Amino acid sequence: MIFKLISMTTNEFAKKVNLHVGSLRSHALNFTKNLEDANDLLQDTLLKATRFARNYQEGTNIKGWLFVIMKNTFINSYHKSVRHRANFVQEEDISDAHLFQTASKNEVITTLGLEEINSALDRLPKQYSVPFVKYFEGYKYEEIARELNLPVGTVKTHIHQARVILKKKLKHYHTD
Repeated sequence: MIFKLISMTTNEFAKKVNLHVGSLRSHALNFTKNLEDANDLLQDTLLKATRFARNYQEGTNIKGWLFVIMKNTFINSYHKSVRHRANFVQEEDISDAHLFQTASKNEVITTLGLEEINSALDRLPKQYSVPFVKYFEGYKYEEIARELNLPVGTVKTHIHQARVILKKKLKHYHTD
């Protein structure tokens, strides 16, 4: 099905749109529940309708077309404000006292955690700890196997065993 794109002048299009401003304003108020926000939404809708007038297909219900533009504008604006609020930090959240308290608490937890992790690593049998630490440092199974003169399968098993033991010893850090 081929549609004829708008063949009317900008003035004709503006007159058609202006016939629906009242119902668009009411529709905007239903979305926003606030007159100022409704007027902003109406203005954004009219700007987009004018900007995309060339996409209007003659014979299409212009009022429905405008309502779809308004609905999409409102939804996009809503999603944008939700993202903005999620990224917004309250001033009291970043006060000097709060930052000091949070940093001190994190430092203590990190220090205690690292000490406990290092202690658990030290208690691992060497046959498990050496391959595990190398793997943790970024070495590949094959590199570890070559260096330790072990089969790759044995290296994988030792690393797996180290994980199992560490998971048991450090289970209070596990979040699942």
